[in-house]
Amino acid sequence: MSKYSFMMSSAEKLEESVLSSFKEKVINLADDLEEKEISDLDPQYFNFVQSDLQAAEKTGYSNYSYWGSTLRMFFKNKMGITTFTILTILIAFALIQPFLPNQKSPTLIHNNPVTGIQFRNQPPLTRQGEFYFLFGTNAIGQDLWARIWSGTRTSLRIGFTVATVNVALGILIGMLWGYVRKLDFLFTELYNIINNIPNVLILIMVSFIMRPSVNTIIFAMCIYGWVGVSRLIRNLTIILRDREFNLASRCLGTGVMKTIFRNLLPHMVSIVTLNFALSIPGAIGSEVFLSIIGLGLNVTIPSLGTLLSTGRNIMMAPALRYQLIFPVIVLSIISVSFYLMGNAFADSADPRNHV
Repeated sequence: MSKYSFMMSSAEKLEESVLSSFKEKVINLADDLEEKEISDLDPQYFNFVQSDLQAAEKTGYSNYSYWGSTLRMFFKNKMGITTFTILTILIAFALIQPFLPNQKSPTLIHNNPVTGIQFRNQPPLTRQGEFYFLFGTNAIGQDLWARIWSGTRTSLRIGFTVATVNVALGILIGMLWGYVRKLDFLFTELYNIINNIPNVLILIMVSFIMRPSVNTIIFAMCIYGWVGVSRLIRNLTIILRDREFNLASRCLGTGVMKTIFRNLLPHMVSIVTLNFALSIPGAIGSEVFLSIIGLGLNVTIPSLGTLLSTGRNIMMAPALRYQLIFPVIVLSIISVSFYLMGNAFADSADPRNHV
């Protein structure tokens, strides 16, 4: 007999017992009344109401949606929606900028067609014949406008890739670390080994040994970036591991991976999104650091790190400070916007803030 059939039979037995008890009370009441009083009663009060289990189940229906409520809360946050709009516009423009008309190559050196001399260190809003430099040029005549947007694309690629890998590894390792007790020793020792090596040393050693490239920087940051996320997820998993709903799932035979991703992960959405949002500017900052110490990308590959490194070397010349100011403005907008948007979305994803 299925569970549903058993519930139906139990409900029918309960209904019969209630009806029989009600009938006895009506008969006893009728015995105490006079015939005239009985004839004056409205017969409709003695009609039995039919029960419907399916209709009773509908009374417990709720149209609550976690993600729907999260998005409604996020779009009510003025700071969150403002930073989201700014980031969307900036990222979209960085992607479509090469396809706009009259755009220059970020690596092309522009020479004066008459004299053959490079347009070196031209200030912003400069027009030289048919050439127009909105952000000016650098020391070898390359268009700074094109280099900034190309560098933004490169840095965002590094940031998104590193953040995705680190958060994914951090969630997987952290949940196995906290949920499967047999793996606690293995992951604890692995955490102690990586965490006790300075992150700067790992970045410098990998960048020095391998050929400087975007993939090298991504690999170096992914070696240690997952450690902090995994420890945070591990601590949260230990807190939630022995809650009643997880004990019930284990008693019903639910597998480990299903319990992790269905029971535990939804409770950590706010923490995961916040770490993802903060990992992007963190990865860009590490790329900037490597470029400043001379172990970043090749100068032929524009990035915010290489632009800031070049601008730092000439910042003492007032006429050339624009080569540092423009990359700093773009990097500041990206970092601050991701931080504010991440905090706003984390607050919105917390079920305690839902109505």
